[in-house]
Amino acid sequence: MSLPDAATTHPLSATHTLALAPVFTPPVTVDGFVEQFLHNLNYDGGVTLSASSTNDRYLALACTVRDYLMARWLEDRRRQQETQAKAVCYLSAEYLLGRQLDNDLLASGLTEIATEALASCGIDIADLRGHEIEPGLGNGGLGRLAACFVDSLATLGVPSTGYGIRYEYGIFRQTFEDGQQVEQPDAWLAMGSPWEFPHPEKAQTISFGGRTETFDDEGTTRTRWIPAWNVSAVPYNHMVPGFQNGRVNTLRLWRAKATDAFDLRIFNSGDYEQAVRAQIFAENISKVLYPEDSTPQGKELRLQQQYFFVAASIHDFLDGLPDDFDLARLPERVIFQLNDTHPVIAVPELLRVLVDERGMGWDAAWAITQQCFAYTCHTLLPEALEMWSVDLLGRLLPRHLEIIYRINDEFLLAVRERFGDDEMRIRNMSIIAEFPERSVRMAYLATVAGSRVNGVAELHSQLLRDKVLPAFAEFFPQKFTNVTNGVTPRRFLRLANPALSALITDAIGDGWVTELDRLRELEPFAEDASFRTAFAEVKAGNKRRLNDVLRERDGMAVGEGHLVDVMVKRLHEYKRQLLKVLHVVSCYEGVVSGRIPLDELTPRTVVFGAKAAPGYAMAKRIIHLINAVGSVVNGDPRLQGRLQVLFPPNYNVTLAESVIPAADLSEQISLAGMEASGTGNMKFALNGALTIGTDDGANVEIRRLVGDDNFFLFGMTEPEVEEVGRAGYRPSDFYQADEGLRRAIDLIASGAFSGGDRSVFEPIVSNLLYEDRFMVLADFSGYLAAQQRVDTAYADQDAWTRSAILNVARCGFFSSDRSIHDYIDRIWHTPPTT
Repeated sequence: MSLPDAATTHPLSATHTLALAPVFTPPVTVDGFVEQFLHNLNYDGGVTLSASSTNDRYLALACTVRDYLMARWLEDRRRQQETQAKAVCYLSAEYLLGRQLDNDLLASGLTEIATEALASCGIDIADLRGHEIEPGLGNGGLGRLAACFVDSLATLGVPSTGYGIRYEYGIFRQTFEDGQQVEQPDAWLAMGSPWEFPHPEKAQTISFGGRTETFDDEGTTRTRWIPAWNVSAVPYNHMVPGFQNGRVNTLRLWRAKATDAFDLRIFNSGDYEQAVRAQIFAENISKVLYPEDSTPQGKELRLQQQYFFVAASIHDFLDGLPDDFDLARLPERVIFQLNDTHPVIAVPELLRVLVDERGMGWDAAWAITQQCFAYTCHTLLPEALEMWSVDLLGRLLPRHLEIIYRINDEFLLAVRERFGDDEMRIRNMSIIAEFPERSVRMAYLATVAGSRVNGVAELHSQLLRDKVLPAFAEFFPQKFTNVTNGVTPRRFLRLANPALSALITDAIGDGWVTELDRLRELEPFAEDASFRTAFAEVKAGNKRRLNDVLRERDGMAVGEGHLVDVMVKRLHEYKRQLLKVLHVVSCYEGVVSGRIPLDELTPRTVVFGAKAAPGYAMAKRIIHLINAVGSVVNGDPRLQGRLQVLFPPNYNVTLAESVIPAADLSEQISLAGMEASGTGNMKFALNGALTIGTDDGANVEIRRLVGDDNFFLFGMTEPEVEEVGRAGYRPSDFYQADEGLRRAIDLIASGAFSGGDRSVFEPIVSNLLYEDRFMVLADFSGYLAAQQRVDTAYADQDAWTRSAILNVARCGFFSSDRSIHDYIDRIWHTPPTT
């Protein structure tokens, strides 16, 4: 008997078995939406329309949208269980999703129906849209990329599950006090989350600590782990709908709970704190995204988090296999994609399960494991390649450390067989580092265990092979490949920039939303004067929209007619927000000193957005400096408002959706050879901003595609950076040789931006003059020359608009759909299902 269409509204026939009973979708009409909305408001919310609050209405609306997706979601899960098609399990510590309401309305094709339905109830959908709190389950590019990828996997119809952690408090909510960053808890769950489905009945038990012992198993010596304590991992499922294709995948986030949360005997004795101690201890694991790890306790909690979610995910996947499934065929059924080093502890966990729990021989289990994992490296910074001390790993996960030792022993034996007793090579390739403390190099473990290792931009992948993991690239040349990052056009163009989306669709049709390469069809319109006028009007409208958002949100305003110059990204010294600040200070100093006539200064609003890790002292000082410079510059009447600095706190996906469409200039100014890829650079270019940047990360590919005439290139190349470093970089030489640079640094050092107190920013000044690891001073003169080219180009608004159109037209390559196609072709080999 065939299963009826899951979206049918016909009554259930009595001949259907319970197992095949279909799930009904509400009628896809305004009346049907109204009826379902009121049902959810009345029966789930327990309120009438007239008595409902904004939160009641928002929750009912979210539940209604869920109802329209539910049938397809359940059917896709049933079909996957039935067909056992090969699936992608995407393991990521971060998912920076953004608000879900508009995304799910767009994906389900319900935006207009929902808007009209709510209006018939006297409700403006915009009021409910603004009520949604986005989950801060990521720190920046890594989490945003993961969110883009799960969107594209669903849109392309690839069976997949995203696995991560349901942090109770995500990335902190940033506030400023006296210009300095203050971290506040991000209580994104305070008003409830209607997008998740908890399943405590499917919880996994995750163990820690204890010891191992050997035992005889019918003549075979085996090892078992006897843990000291455990926690429960409770899954919370989220729908991930594809764009109007009927596919709905799953994002599964794990919450930690105590297995024995409450001791009534201790409670009755009067020791109330001790009675719930186990609950508090367990729930700390999923309490906060990236706990500050400068203390031993913080490091241990981070490792607990990583093992907690990957162990739960692996067991969850294996539990879903048929009882008679032959684990020797596991690589035909799944690929676990490791999104950076955070989930790499999954490698010894799968081996442990196969060998210790499923009774498989080591050689067979290791062969299977090597086919079931692939590793994406997201960094070039040595300090960002995670290492865990042997002492901590042995105490927290003793069996896993034994497995890692065996993997390393066998790997080094293979190295010796190929290269002989080259002890320096052996030390350099060992998964176990001996200095400064005995540690496990997680990137090395992932490289040895993974079927593929990929970088995330052409330059990054080349440097990964040549500089970061050169010995491994020589040993495993077939493992290394590139998949350049991408962004989802649904959120970052169709939703974030509706006016530009409408203009594009009017010109070339709407197929670009899922085939972004079709933006190439816009190129001829760059020569069309009427299209350029319309494009410029869209950009002006987006600036007004940003102005409205910032005025309401932060009491800030974008200058009328200003060039909007944007630098939004995680605060790290290698990203060189300091270089941007020095440019602002140089412009300011030039005007107030009389070196630069005021009317020669291009009216410009510089917008920063950045969070610094709580324990990153220098990054927090730079935030303080940006705010201090902004306070002085914005308040100085001598500039007559021609230069402004805005730093709205708590930059997130929601704010990005207003900032990015309004930008004229995208600042991508990291030191060459430092940025893996970047995705912000792609979002800005796709929304018609021109890039000023170095040849770093994906900037290289953006510049090649858009053309040198439509990109403001400056700075040393990666080989030049290496040569300067090798020759002995002396930043003070650049300070002495460049009067403009000297004036800018001296102004900061004088206390001009710190109320006359020279000590406030002295650590920044000293760092620039005597260390400057990321060569800000070496690239300063080139950066200023590039900014002068920006001023000249922006003066010709029609030519600037033409370049902006060409940026949009030529950046279709940077779709996350294309990235996923590349992963499928080069790494996963998981074809989409119909």
